[in-house]
Amino acid sequence: MTLLEDAGALRTLHVRARGWARVLKLPFRQQRWRGHAGEFLGSGTGSSLDFQDHRLYLPGDDPRQINWQAYARTGTYSMKLYREEVRPLVDVILDVSASMFAFAAKEQRALELFAYTIESALQSGATLRCYAIAGAQHQLLEPEVILSGQWHSRVSALIPTQETPVLNRLPLRAGAMRVFISDLLFATEPESMLACLSTRSGRGIVFAPQAQEEADPGWDGNYEFIDPETGLPHEHRVEAALLQSYESAYRRHFELWKAAAQKHGIALARVSAEADFQKALQLEGLSSGAVETA
Repeated sequence: MTLLEDAGALRTLHVRARGWARVLKLPFRQQRWRGHAGEFLGSGTGSSLDFQDHRLYLPGDDPRQINWQAYARTGTYSMKLYREEVRPLVDVILDVSASMFAFAAKEQRALELFAYTIESALQSGATLRCYAIAGAQHQLLEPEVILSGQWHSRVSALIPTQETPVLNRLPLRAGAMRVFISDLLFATEPESMLACLSTRSGRGIVFAPQAQEEADPGWDGNYEFIDPETGLPHEHRVEAALLQSYESAYRRHFELWKAAAQKHGIALARVSAEADFQKALQLEGLSSGAVETA
């Protein structure tokens, strides 16, 4: 049984994730929000205790916000304006292509990142939507189903594919924080995919689980490789020059993703699958702006 199939283990994972989310949070303070009443500063005015400005009274304004002291001095009605407090919107997208679960440590880290993101969003009081995506297919995952640990059947209904996740088919909400959890191992240009995370005033974040077995495999000799997306075997002899070429291409691949992320104002954090979760997330998460301290 894999971790994804073990409902009890997934529920335990969320218990641990609640602790991580109390130390490192999604970067809600870095953005002005629009939405339902909550605890984060919005882009409009509202009724919090954080005074913002004055303006003249207009018909239809709430008379409770009239500055009566100013009226006593000037004889003119004016309004006290306070910063709006809102609940942020968070859209979470989990890439469930087969490469995400190619190694046990990588599967663990991917699901830890998913659980952490959900728990951080819930602790903030965010309005949360979650999707699993494989190629052009996606599946809505209700938060209560995720917290129950019984969502493997929803994911298994998606047909495995080698295609790049088609993010522009998702009903992502305007102004939402959009968190994409993916290893980014696609034979595609990153520009168009990342643009989907920042359109319509979205705030894009990418968490990429990174397995040492992929970054530094140490191959030497004859191997039978299994394509994780198709399950088909490929026999190859790996010598030093081929290994060096692979490692160079791997590094270049992620350099392109990081450059594209910077261009679109998206925080991209590659998170090691081998290190302690909190330390691994903190290492690149804080410097990239993908997380912030509590």
